[in-house]
Amino acid sequence: MIFAEKENQSQPSTASEAFEPLWLLPLIDVLLALVSFVIGYLIRYELQILRPVFELNRAPFEPYLPYAAFFALWLSFNYRSGGLYKPARGRAFFDELAIIINGVTGATVVLLAVSFVFQPTVFSRLMFLYVAAVSIALLAAARIVRRMVLARLRARGIGVLRVLVIGGGDVGRAVLRTLIARKEHGYVPIGYLDEDPQSASVDLGRVKGLGGLDNLEAVLAEHQVNYVVITLPWQYHDRILDLIERCRRTGVDVSVVPDVFQLNLRQLRVENLDGVPLLRVDNVISLQGSQRLLKRALDLSVILLLSPAILLICLLVALAIRLEGEGPIFYSQVRVGENGRRFKMIKFRSMVPDADRLRQDLIKEHNLDPRHPKIKDDPRMTRVGRFIRRTSLDELPNAINVLLGQMSIVGPRPPTPDEVLLYENWHMQRLQVKPGITGLWQVSGRSEVPFDEMCLLDIYYIENWSLRLDIQIVLMTVPRVLLRRGAY
Repeated sequence: MIFAEKENQSQPSTASEAFEPLWLLPLIDVLLALVSFVIGYLIRYELQILRPVFELNRAPFEPYLPYAAFFALWLSFNYRSGGLYKPARGRAFFDELAIIINGVTGATVVLLAVSFVFQPTVFSRLMFLYVAAVSIALLAAARIVRRMVLARLRARGIGVLRVLVIGGGDVGRAVLRTLIARKEHGYVPIGYLDEDPQSASVDLGRVKGLGGLDNLEAVLAEHQVNYVVITLPWQYHDRILDLIERCRRTGVDVSVVPDVFQLNLRQLRVENLDGVPLLRVDNVISLQGSQRLLKRALDLSVILLLSPAILLICLLVALAIRLEGEGPIFYSQVRVGENGRRFKMIKFRSMVPDADRLRQDLIKEHNLDPRHPKIKDDPRMTRVGRFIRRTSLDELPNAINVLLGQMSIVGPRPPTPDEVLLYENWHMQRLQVKPGITGLWQVSGRSEVPFDEMCLLDIYYIENWSLRLDIQIVLMTVPRVLLRRGAY
């Protein structure tokens, strides 16, 4: 996502600023740098890893104190000038790690140069290499712990920024799905405005359509907005400038997302040409070639590795269904997969045998969204079916679809053909990859996630696919299933 990360400096609008004062992280880095010297000294002179220390060369720690102080201060100034301490929600961990490594490397090189020039009596170059390795590990670990703490707080609504998106087009939806999918960044989309008041009155899942652009001041005041993201097309240049000025007058931070020929935001990279900002367009397409092979290899490896446990659980579930009463054990239904290809998805039967005949009546009776109908207390459910649905055991036979190449372990949930007929054009993007047993929307709330929000999450997954994201979703699925959250 390519909009400026700027915190509200005029007034602390969130609890995160109170929880994490600006001086705290630099102080922690200085203390960890000093601790690194202590650990480096112990490794060199007590543990004597790699090279032994002869009694003649033993040295106390006190002569190293000036070097430790210089090392800590160098890192502090280097990281401050490098922007490491600037508030930046959503900054990648590896970007921070690169700054940490550069700072430690620079400080270590300077200390080695000082030792070469002055030739101090007490000095161990190997110890300095230990200090560098330990400090990188400690500083990186501190960032990981910080991210975990902030993510936990933001999940509880502490330290979040309430975001208003202006623009309901492709770019606006791209921003919304990123905000929804990456909750650990602490952005909560409260709604969106659009130049067309009629289209902007339609909610996107739990993201409210708040009307036209003329409602801006009223929405900012009523919904306590902290941050505005403008995603209007560039032909609205004058209107964008007017919106920026109106936001500034109310004291709300504002950023603008560049709408470059409706390109995927993943294709844009910000570069700098001697102070001139450039937007470089990269030919980045997710899930192509080797990425598909890698994803397929992961699917087969996981299924084959877990096959003994899957078979044992399947036998127990099949026995329970058979003992409960008559009817087939398995249930197959035509679903729509990658690029609109149809296939038969196999599940354990969790409902009475004639459940499909009652489906349309229940949709009308409960006023459900026909594109994603979910009934919390579905009267068609059997006793065994209710249990296996809440624990997702009914989906274990989907492993057969994965082996056949019709599904993947992670991906969008496959819709039925009649649901696809109700899709808008932008909803069709979720059919660009193989459907999955689990996915980003499942770990974000499962059945409680409205249809439009589900599509936003699925499209975000497609555009941001990585092996790491697949593994993360699989690991997040386990506690969701065990706690039975949002499943019915």
